[in-house]
Amino acid sequence: GKPAVVLGIQKQPGANTLDLTDRLDATLAEIQSGLPKGMKIERHIFRQADFIRVSIDNLNKALIEGAILVVIIVFAFLLSARATAISLVAIPLSLVAAILAMKALGATINTMTLGGMAIALGALVDDAIIVVENIVRRLRENRAKPAEQQVNVLHLVYEATREIQGSIVFATLIIMLVFLPLFFLSGVEGRLMAPLGLAYVVSLAASLVVAITVTPVLAALLLPNSKTVRESVEPRFIHRLKAGYRRVLDATLRRWKTVAGISVATLAVALVALSFAGRAFLPDFNEGTLTVGMATLPGTALEESDRLGRMVENILLSHPEVVATARRTGRAEGDPHAMDVSASEMEVTLKMGARSKEDFLAALREDFASVPGTQIVVGQPISHRIDHMLSGSRSNIAVKIFGPDLGELRRLTQQVKGIAQAVPGAVDVTDEQQTDIPFLTIRFRRDALAQHGLSIREVSEAIEAAFSGLPVNRVQQGQASFDLVLRFDPATRANIDAVRATLITTADGARLPLSALADIRNDRAPYSISRENVQRKMVVMANVAGRDLASVVADIRTQVAAGVKLPAGYHIEYGGQFESAEAASRTLLVLGVAVTVGIFLLLFIAFRTARDALLVMLNLPLAMIGGVIGVFAAGGVLSVASIIGFITLFGIATRNGVMMISHIHHLVEHEGVRDAAEAVKRGAEERLVPILMTALAAGLALVPLALAAGEPGSEIQAPMAVVILCGLLSSTLLNMIVVPALYLRFGAINHLLENGDTLHQHAVEGTSPV
Repeated sequence: GKPAVVLGIQKQPGANTLDLTDRLDATLAEIQSGLPKGMKIERHIFRQADFIRVSIDNLNKALIEGAILVVIIVFAFLLSARATAISLVAIPLSLVAAILAMKALGATINTMTLGGMAIALGALVDDAIIVVENIVRRLRENRAKPAEQQVNVLHLVYEATREIQGSIVFATLIIMLVFLPLFFLSGVEGRLMAPLGLAYVVSLAASLVVAITVTPVLAALLLPNSKTVRESVEPRFIHRLKAGYRRVLDATLRRWKTVAGISVATLAVALVALSFAGRAFLPDFNEGTLTVGMATLPGTALEESDRLGRMVENILLSHPEVVATARRTGRAEGDPHAMDVSASEMEVTLKMGARSKEDFLAALREDFASVPGTQIVVGQPISHRIDHMLSGSRSNIAVKIFGPDLGELRRLTQQVKGIAQAVPGAVDVTDEQQTDIPFLTIRFRRDALAQHGLSIREVSEAIEAAFSGLPVNRVQQGQASFDLVLRFDPATRANIDAVRATLITTADGARLPLSALADIRNDRAPYSISRENVQRKMVVMANVAGRDLASVVADIRTQVAAGVKLPAGYHIEYGGQFESAEAASRTLLVLGVAVTVGIFLLLFIAFRTARDALLVMLNLPLAMIGGVIGVFAAGGVLSVASIIGFITLFGIATRNGVMMISHIHHLVEHEGVRDAAEAVKRGAEERLVPILMTALAAGLALVPLALAAGEPGSEIQAPMAVVILCGLLSSTLLNMIVVPALYLRFGAINHLLENGDTLHQHAVEGTSPV
């Protein structure tokens, strides 16, 4: 509540916020040491660096916790410290390679790139896990053979790697492919999501290179004489898993109709449920600060506006979550964001306690309702700026009313405002303060000006000099200089007779009162007139709380269409975050179709058969089932972040089908299996462990991110993580049951075996590693 000068500092594009903040702190500390006693610089009103540091710390914590979970999963399945270490080498090598690659591309380490790495964390070891598991299995088989039948270890490791190299290459290429749509997003969503996608793709590409180069070398050096190979001991739970899975396969392998029917029914339920999910642009941010805007009637004196501002500050400080406030009432005309003294803007620092953020904001808005004659909007600095960029207004929703007559626009605006206020979930409903205020109108009489040899420009300049002032010199005071401005006493403007008596000098030196040259009278006129595309407009603004953005907009649209009759020449447009959400959804949908076609083509190249490619793609709808559950687990709102979670999920889930079907091909081609049912059953059983390992590693690595929902830095990644995690659970479970049953019935292997043919050497087998 103390008087202060608020200094806002903006960084140049490309400057590092954290480094700049540290240098500013050092500079301000030096300035503080030279200030008079009792004068203090408060540096913690609003600092973007605080949000960035908390966000990065939270993501680093999620990375570390995710890595620990991955270590536990890998060790539990392999029961070998050496095999676990070999698999986990992929994580640091991939992350370091990703950081170096991003640095070369000009990207920085920020919350989005760290988020991309955190989401990719579990997937980074997937390729290495598959390679290590296959090498361990082949080493055990080799050791179990008589000595004369055993093959050279290096050759065996080479063949074991080559056996699954093609499948992991294609599976990883598919995951990278599904991220391409992120790079085609424009606007705010593109700026946010592209770094995340870049970090994910680069990390995954690095992990693939590590898996087919470094991992086999380490395996050849460390695994041949390891305990897990010598004793050929598997954990007991794996034996139980395989036994249980064998019984499930026996029960479902021939019942493809039942399996398919249950899957289709479950998918239909999921899609119906998804249609009832809410829609939003981006999840709510948790910035730890608020931006509170207060506006009263234009023309309100500074003293009255200041009094109302103090009332708002006192309400804020009465809540235990509020640590400090800083208020600006009015901004100078030269300010890029100039505002009248009737408006105030407050930066509020928070420290949340036991009460939830939603309950705190609801209580705050209830208290603000007691401040008379004001419109108060509650937002957050980053969200506030995103809204401003998207719609030109500082709120989630902007209802723009266009038309020629200001009086009619005001009437329509009040109608729309009343409707919006009655819509559940719409809060902070305000309109533009376009009231009439007193003006002094001067209308020149051209005939009088011509009679005395004067022009409108000359008289206008004389009036401007008299009442606004004219710099005539500079005054030096210490090291600072100031304009010396010549003007009338400001009190003169309040006296219409004094204005009329203002003397104007003519070309011949005569002096005439202004009233002899112009009609001067008191009048009332609009405080401001807003235009967009040359059309006059007024705006009704609203934020959303307690509901999803799309449903609130839909309700406002429906009720405005039913309750507001627009005269000819008037129309209403809706702007805000939902516009960007709809545009981003359309872009992702169109590109998603293209990516799906791309996935099919890659699978067709891998298997050389459309049947097998389509069967692998069954994982997409199977993953959709769990992904929908994830949407509702994360709050029931489908945002751009959730949609990108689905995209990521589809890529990861496809890997499971590729691993299973490619191994079935290998059994037929190289191991002489001639019975289709035996090949499918054995291929599914032998891929059970690597598929579960990779799915659990990728899924559990996301658990810390999913649990961090609502924490700074995790707002976008958490909904993605929940969708991916739940989708992986459903796709992995159903993949192990649905794909074998349908592959036995519809797969290309059945037809080829019936003709007594053998499968060709497919592209899926890849080439020899370099």
